[in-house]
Amino acid sequence: MADIAYIIRGVLIQVAQARLLLPNATIAEVLSFATPEPIDNTPDWLLGSIRWRGWQIPLVSFSRFAQIAEEDGGLGSKVIVLKALGGDQRHPYFAMLTQGFPRLVTVTQTALTTLEEGEGLPRGVLSKVRLNENEAVVPDLAALETQLRAAMLAAAA
Repeated sequence: MADIAYIIRGVLIQVAQARLLLPNATIAEVLSFATPEPIDNTPDWLLGSIRWRGWQIPLVSFSRFAQIAEEDGGLGSKVIVLKALGGDQRHPYFAMLTQGFPRLVTVTQTALTTLEEGEGLPRGVLSKVRLNENEAVVPDLAALETQLRAAMLAAAA
């Protein structure tokens, strides 16, 4: 049986001290950074909320969440709006702070190498990978969403 080449369109996203690799289909839009509205009683990785297309959506710093770097928005920062995977119809989107524009990439089996996975990785990281010459981390978006939902519920209480 012949090998079937799997091709996925992905994006490399620069955050403080890391580069994330995500499927392109998870991104709804890229926005310029604007200071978020604070949300009281939330972890430092939940930077606040932003208004987007009639939605009030939470803005997270993945670098702070994974405890790999302090990250604040500023000149040159962007915000990516992500489609939530958890199926919560009241919160179908959340936003993530980035440093610059995401870069479209083609992900194939031959171009992608797993460098590390499992125990010992930062919180919210599924694996460290190499895509061609680019090292990146694959974020655990399900874990991030679970923590985000819990933080939002605690803040509303």
